[in-house]
Amino acid sequence: MIRFEHVTKYFGERKVLDDVDFEIRKGETFVIVGFSGAGKSVTLKHMIRLLTPDEGAVFIEGENISEARGRDLERLRERFGFLFQGGALLEWMTVADNVGLPLVEKTRKSDAEIDAVVREKLRLVGLEKSMNAHPAELSGGMRKRVGLARAIVSDPAIILYDEPTSGLDPVTSRSIDQLIDQMRADLGVTSVVVTHDLFSALLIASRIAMIYQGRIIELSTPNEFIRSKNEIVQSFLKAQYITERGKWEEGLHETNQ
Repeated sequence: MIRFEHVTKYFGERKVLDDVDFEIRKGETFVIVGFSGAGKSVTLKHMIRLLTPDEGAVFIEGENISEARGRDLERLRERFGFLFQGGALLEWMTVADNVGLPLVEKTRKSDAEIDAVVREKLRLVGLEKSMNAHPAELSGGMRKRVGLARAIVSDPAIILYDEPTSGLDPVTSRSIDQLIDQMRADLGVTSVVVTHDLFSALLIASRIAMIYQGRIIELSTPNEFIRSKNEIVQSFLKAQYITERGKWEEGLHETNQ
């Protein structure tokens, strides 16, 4: 569904991505992890053409989004929903207006039709009773849920998550993990998650890719990831107190076995 072919990206003289090559399968949850500055978010932005490779190409369902222009680029971007790290909600709008904004801007749906879709998406994220609230009235977790409702309001095939649990407490973080799993189960979407939260990655991922200094050094299932022989992967795991011993693996998602 999404394919990177030898993607290299420079910021000035610094090589941020170095010959990145992988494929994301339809319907999976593909999680990208790594240390700060490793190239995680840069990789995500290439998928939706917020950045363009200096070398190589990115393909979306066989189409080269790296070279797309005009209406072709717009059409490819319509396949995506994007949950930004901070939620990116408009503070002066209600929850319902925030969620419905993409439909107002990009469709000819009537107000009644938009209202029905917004109610359904807010129901999916458990916020149907908060339609008339404003973002300032919401907790961090609720704001992320509103952002997710807006990301799925146009029924995208792919959802991109940029640090979805960043800034949240552990209990709220796990509820966001459950919601990501729910979106895959209920909507059949392909999910791509950038995170530094390894607990989240191990719980929700079909596969995990670790980027280090712009290169993918590990690409495996969660069970394989925690057994990796790569010293950098192991140092990353141990920094979050995760090892292959103990009962951690019992918590891994059934689809990861």
